[in-house]
Amino acid sequence: MHQIPEAGRQAKGKAIVNLIQIHTDERVTAALPVRQFTPDHFILMATKQGVVKKTDLEAYSHPRPSGIIAITLEEGDELIAAEVTDGQRDVFLGTKDGLSIRFPETDVRDIGRTGKGVIGVRLERGNEVVGMEIVRDDSTILTVTENGYGKRSTLEDYRSQGRGGKGIITIKTTETNGKLLRVKAREISVQGRNTQGVRLLETEEGDKVIALAKVVEREDEKEGAEKGAADGNGQADGNA
Repeated sequence: MHQIPEAGRQAKGKAIVNLIQIHTDERVTAALPVRQFTPDHFILMATKQGVVKKTDLEAYSHPRPSGIIAITLEEGDELIAAEVTDGQRDVFLGTKDGLSIRFPETDVRDIGRTGKGVIGVRLERGNEVVGMEIVRDDSTILTVTENGYGKRSTLEDYRSQGRGGKGIITIKTTETNGKLLRVKAREISVQGRNTQGVRLLETEEGDKVIALAKVVEREDEKEGAEKGAADGNGQADGNA
C-alpha cells in the first residue's frame, strides 16, 4: 500500500500498470486489504457466469511480481468479486436481472489456487452475476440499479438456499431503472425484496451507476455534524 501515492479527490491517480504487471486486456476487479495471511481464513471469489470458489488465504501469501493464478476461468467468463472470509458466513450473489441467492459458505469446498470453482447460482440465458457479499444474520441488503434506484431489505427476506439454485427476486428491474453521490445507508428505506426501490440519484441520458463503495465517516466530519446538531438545538431552545 505504501507504494500507492496519496492524491486529492480530483486527481487522476497513478495508472495501475505502474504498480503491478498486468496485460493490456486485463483489468482489476477487486482489491482486498490483508494485514496477515491468517490460518482458517479464505478468499471467496465469484464470476459473472455464477461460479464461486473458496481457497485458503495462505495459498496467496507468496505472490510474484508478474502475479499468480487465483482462479482458472472458462472462456468468456470473468471474475467480478472477491472477499476475505472465515468460512462460516453466508454468501449472497446478485444478478443483472434482479435475482439473488443466499447459501452457506460451508456449501463451497476449499479448492486450490488453480482450480475452477463450483456453481453458485444457475443462470438463465442472458443473465449474469453482478455482485457478491458475505453476510451476517443482522445484515440488511442494499441493492442499487444502474439507473439510480435503490433500497435496503432485511436478510430475513432472503431464505437460505442450497448452492446451485436459480435464486429468487431481489429487486424489480424496469426500463426506468442507471457523478459521485454520497448517502447514508440508514437513510435508504427498508423494503421487501420484490420491489423496485426508491430513486437515489437522477441520471442523465447515457449515464449508469457502475459501482458502490463503503465510506467510513472521518472524525472531523463526525465532530462537525455533532457541533451542527448542538448549535441547532441551542438555537431552538433560545427561540422557545
